[in-house]
Amino acid sequence: MGLFDFFKGNKNKEQEQNKSQAIVSPVNGKVVAIENVNDPVFSQKMMGDGFGVEPADGDVYAPGTGKVVSVFPTQHAVGLELENGIEVLVHIGIDTVELEGGPFDTLVKEGDTVTPETKISTVDLAGLKEADKEDTVIVVFTNMDQVENYNLTSTGDSKRGDQIGTIEAK
Repeated sequence: MGLFDFFKGNKNKEQEQNKSQAIVSPVNGKVVAIENVNDPVFSQKMMGDGFGVEPADGDVYAPGTGKVVSVFPTQHAVGLELENGIEVLVHIGIDTVELEGGPFDTLVKEGDTVTPETKISTVDLAGLKEADKEDTVIVVFTNMDQVENYNLTSTGDSKRGDQIGTIEAK
């Protein structure tokens, strides 16, 4: 092994460590397994694996560190790419695209860097209730072909920023 191989070895080890990333609850509330989300597109994992949170308030934060890759014009969802390359859709409420932005205010734009301390959106929970929409915040990993391992380690009541799982890229 040459001197340069030694340095390459360290770099690979560093890349290896960056593949696994903590996932935190993006909102105060009750974390539920994705299978328990009341929407078949999500609960049957048609868009990917993930989890839901029944929110206690309308402040939605990033579930991990990465960057904003898409903001939906209807403001009901934000697409992120985590540092390890995993794509995350943060979808607020069920069937809320129909509301055309009404109760939502997206606070980030494409290209922004986000951390679990970054508030990405606010939602008027009373407005959702008036519109007869469920308010579950759904977090889905949309490029599952790039996921080595996803582990939801905590469900039930959680505070925003609590680590509730990990996701590891291939």
